[in-house]
Amino acid sequence: MADTVGKELILRAKDVSIQFGGLRAVSSFSLDLYAGELIGLIGPNGAGKTTVFNMLSGVYRPTEGTITFVDRDGRLSVISGKSPAQLNRIGIARTFQNIRLFGSMTVEDNVKVALHQKRMVSPLDVELRTPRFRQDEKMMKEKAGRLLSLFHIDHLKDELARNLPYGEQRKLEICRALASDPKLLLLDEPAAGMNGQETGELMDLISFIRKEFNLTILLIEHDMKLVMGICERLMVLNYGRVIASGVPEEIQGNEDVVKAYLGSGFGKGGAS
Repeated sequence: MADTVGKELILRAKDVSIQFGGLRAVSSFSLDLYAGELIGLIGPNGAGKTTVFNMLSGVYRPTEGTITFVDRDGRLSVISGKSPAQLNRIGIARTFQNIRLFGSMTVEDNVKVALHQKRMVSPLDVELRTPRFRQDEKMMKEKAGRLLSLFHIDHLKDELARNLPYGEQRKLEICRALASDPKLLLLDEPAAGMNGQETGELMDLISFIRKEFNLTILLIEHDMKLVMGICERLMVLNYGRVIASGVPEEIQGNEDVVKAYLGSGFGKGGAS
């Protein structure tokens, strides 16, 4: 198992379950996330991975169990049932399997949207275009520019988001998530639709932003090269239950995981 001794616990999901009608989509899911970790959540399609993300990010409220989180100010609180907006304000941001950008807005404005919760101006400042408003606008523009520059897409700031190539849209979505200064970043299949070269660049990017922004990252991913290459710990879901947890080497050799998900060819050229 990965060494977590001395690390700060920032999120704990304890026996979390959710039921939709007669379907129990996730059952007794538990997870401890420590500061600075990069953890992968893997499993076959329909295993309940995105449902777990939806509970952690406030989209769904668990039917059973509790989720607690330590915010930017070090306060521990139960977050089960809080809205996505409330969780974003205390330090949890996420991306989605299906990219959710504002396609008719520019690249720069997509990032600036995420900065609005940090604005220090009143509606009257906005209406009258006061010096405070102009200073605030300058701050937002500069911060958006710095983020876009880190992702090497600042030259596209005036392009409509929908006109970006797929890989650049992925970068923009992550960039927008980071604009809210999260403590925990949830990445839902960030490599989906990417080719080998783009996936390799994404691996470098995730490792970079983890260090640059002092992030804890939990990701869902099917690309085993990415998962095995950057994750410190893995949790494997199947039919809504955790069937294995450990470092990548342990998971790769776990017979239950190979049978349920990775396949007998894993490590021999399969399950890439």
